[in-house]
Amino acid sequence: MHLPAPGPLGDCLRDWEELQQDFQSIQETHRLYRLKLEELTKLQNSCTGAITRQKKQLQELALVLKKCKPSLQSGAREAAQELENQIKERQGLFFDMEAYLPKKNGLYLSLVLGNVNVTLLSKQAKFAYKDEYEKFKLYLTIILILISFTCRFLLNSRVTDAAFNFLLVWYYCTLTIRESILINNGSRWGRGVDPGCSELLPALSSAFCLRPDGLMYQKFRNQFLSFSMYQSFVQFLQYYYQSGCLYRLRALGERHTMDLTVEGFQSWMWRGLTFLLPFLFFGHFWQLFNALTLFSLARDPECKEWQVSQARKNESGLACLAPSGAPGPAGAPVPFAGAVGGSPYAGGSLMLSLGFCGPCGPRRRRACRERGGQQPE
Repeated sequence: MHLPAPGPLGDCLRDWEELQQDFQSIQETHRLYRLKLEELTKLQNSCTGAITRQKKQLQELALVLKKCKPSLQSGAREAAQELENQIKERQGLFFDMEAYLPKKNGLYLSLVLGNVNVTLLSKQAKFAYKDEYEKFKLYLTIILILISFTCRFLLNSRVTDAAFNFLLVWYYCTLTIRESILINNGSRWGRGVDPGCSELLPALSSAFCLRPDGLMYQKFRNQFLSFSMYQSFVQFLQYYYQSGCLYRLRALGERHTMDLTVEGFQSWMWRGLTFLLPFLFFGHFWQLFNALTLFSLARDPECKEWQVSQARKNESGLACLAPSGAPGPAGAPVPFAGAVGGSPYAGGSLMLSLGFCGPCGPRRRRACRERGGQQPE
């Protein structure tokens, strides 16, 4: 290209020529990258298929060995036991290999993310994601302590309570997703922890988030916030205790490098656990006390927050749903009300359209109609 006289335009054209040369080099690098990526995909599929076939053959071999082992003599039995140990060791090696291969997501990840490959290919990426997970747990635990303390002692507002409960829901949802990704990347999730427990935590947190503000809510509010503050404090202690244990055990070669701090309990946590045991036991007894408190509140006659609509009792003491405009006990019309705090709820008529009459079954429909409750046949 013919360059014009020196000036701003000439400088721009010279810069463009240099960029063109760099772009050609980038194109060539990208072409090689795509070729290597295709080769990598083929190698991954080949390795995954070979591991799957050998794992199946090992299972068949272990089953045959288990059947014939009782009939063997002492010398042959020792050889069979050694072979079993080698099979178990081979399965552990396959676990480490599969940590670097794409794998099918579990049920929870499939529901949340779909069939997306979440496998990290390098050790550095796996360790960086694991460290980020640990920091996320630590920082959110500190934030939860501060917010629960604020809601318990400084603010008494349903808005701040709802924000705190929503933070709990978001925290547990994010935590379960990150844990599932780490499991897919070779993290040996503790056998002492129920794998379905983590998935239940968001649902349990959202149940209290949706609870209406009423008498029963206020009776349990301070106890719940105090327990949340204590639980976050215990999780903070657990984090530092488990981090120290894992660091020592990894240095001794007794734990896997991708092992995590967890909220459950595992066998390796017994070392130096004396100072933490009183906090853990007290927390479990507090959970039992919470359950008993909620059970007693559910049986309280004033507990009407979760009703589908306002109800009136018949002679048997059973509740019957009253439609909009039906006469109440004092002769005044009873407005059709929803489940949340007695506020109008348009969807509440769905229960009536399905033929429900509170706890009253078909045998009580006549009594309900006499009292003003309408029941479709």
